[in-house]
Amino acid sequence: MPVITCIEDLKRLHQKRTPRMFWDYCESGSYTEQTFHENSSDFAKLRFRQRVARDLTGRDLSSTMAGHEVSMPVALAPVGSTGMQHPDGEIHAARAAARAGVPFTLSTMSICSIEDVAAASPDPFWFQLYVMKDEDFVDAAIERARAAKCSALVLTLDLQILGQRHKDLKNGLTSPPRPTIPNLIDMALKPRWSLNMLKTPRRQFRNIVGHVKGVTSLSDLTAWTNEQFDPQLDWAKVARIRDQWKGKFILKGVLDPEDARMAADAGADAVIVSNHGGRQLDGALSSIRMLPSIARAIGDRTEVWLDSGIRSGQDVLKALSLGARGTMIGRAYIHGLGAMGEKGVTAALEVIRKEMDITMALCGERDVKAMGRHNLLVPRDFEGDWA
Repeated sequence: MPVITCIEDLKRLHQKRTPRMFWDYCESGSYTEQTFHENSSDFAKLRFRQRVARDLTGRDLSSTMAGHEVSMPVALAPVGSTGMQHPDGEIHAARAAARAGVPFTLSTMSICSIEDVAAASPDPFWFQLYVMKDEDFVDAAIERARAAKCSALVLTLDLQILGQRHKDLKNGLTSPPRPTIPNLIDMALKPRWSLNMLKTPRRQFRNIVGHVKGVTSLSDLTAWTNEQFDPQLDWAKVARIRDQWKGKFILKGVLDPEDARMAADAGADAVIVSNHGGRQLDGALSSIRMLPSIARAIGDRTEVWLDSGIRSGQDVLKALSLGARGTMIGRAYIHGLGAMGEKGVTAALEVIRKEMDITMALCGERDVKAMGRHNLLVPRDFEGDWA
């Protein structure tokens, strides 16, 4: 096993071992990718305050997220097509998360189904829901998640209209890949991925195939998916889904203080500050820049978490210091999965845990829940006067 010191190590292995279309799907954003890049680069503008001569014994990274005990305030974010980054990827990620004591979130657009993951995961997981025009599918997905004993529902708000990602269009992205000559050549150059993929029957969106009438082929699936995201999703529909679910209810994709207040009004147990990893509205501000104003707008009404741009344990601590109660990581663990499967997800989580522990100590703190604005040096123009 190679020596892994940071997420970047896993990222390089991921790129080597995964077909280009799925690497590009992970490591890209919409249009110019400005927001995608700034989600990460804006973290670098924040600096820690080094403190010394303090007792640093008995350090504690544990916390809670929406009432769930977590070993550190990090959850695995929902990522579509995870099972194309590594065969049975959702199952491997769920297992690694359970061992690490952090939540795993299964995407609606997963390759492994709700039932597949429930049968394989040692712990309950969270289910992320996209609202589709097909209300029967949405209602059935909620009931399937309940039957699988999912411990929270994560409703994504920022994908009513699918943002354009140039690389996906140029690559002809599908799951599974179409047997074109370029795709076949690319897969032949990734023998580890190809051989392992042949060993699993899970190579398409199993939350959809078999659960939507008339969707039996790749062309059917593609056509159904492209037209199904609901542009009429509004707060009334959010309330209907909340009432149907009745359990822990998390709203993801909030990037504006006014929307955050409405999400709190809607009864969310947590609001996730997110711009979909820069894959939707290009030109929007990064999640970390919007976090302080959203945290102020919500106050103590509900928990505020941050998603988009986290690539290290230091990024997690910066988010906590600016008002987040928890965080979600996507690409950071996907790089681990694409690099080394389940062991790679474990490696990614261990990297983040170690970075958090050492950095927290050098900031003079022993409890992650004590991290706050006093631990950071923030540029005067970080939030800016955006009219």
